[in-house]
Amino acid sequence: MTPAAEAAARIVLEAPEEKMDAPTPCPDWDVRALVNHLIFWSARGESAARRVPPAGPGEDHDFTAEPGWAERFAEQARRAAEAWQDPAAWEGRTSLTANKEGMPAGFIAGIVLGECVLHGWDLAVATGGEPAFPDPVLRAAWEQVVSTAEISRQYGVLGPEVAVPEYAPLLDRLLGASGRDPRWKP
Repeated sequence: MTPAAEAAARIVLEAPEEKMDAPTPCPDWDVRALVNHLIFWSARGESAARRVPPAGPGEDHDFTAEPGWAERFAEQARRAAEAWQDPAAWEGRTSLTANKEGMPAGFIAGIVLGECVLHGWDLAVATGGEPAFPDPVLRAAWEQVVSTAEISRQYGVLGPEVAVPEYAPLLDRLLGASGRDPRWKP
């Protein structure tokens, strides 16, 4: 979780503010909406790991309108990753929302990891950045996406799979499995 959060934080910190209105691989979001999504759900990821009710502004809040938003995301991503370092965070059930029933903690952790990797890639390619993730992070994200792709598609979290050759780099295969075209350009 920590290397994924660090990579996502680097991508956010390097995102040029003049590209906030640029398109992203996420069809309904520009860069600003994507960054706001990352900030919002990173905080929710920490809350889920710590088993505390989510707090803070709603998903419609524009975090990018506040000074220091990129640095605050980097700090929030670090705190979320640290929270998931506690073995107890992976036990039982938890929720990214106020849902008391929750879902298996490992599934939620996979969502948090996917946010960093998949949306980190989305942001990097939308802003001309470098979407570099360590191999262990890509392997963990691959395992999570492949094991949850069917249910994630049913809930609209992932798009239809994009065909990618089996010999393609792992990042490209991960993107295809998540419904992203690894060749996407703004």
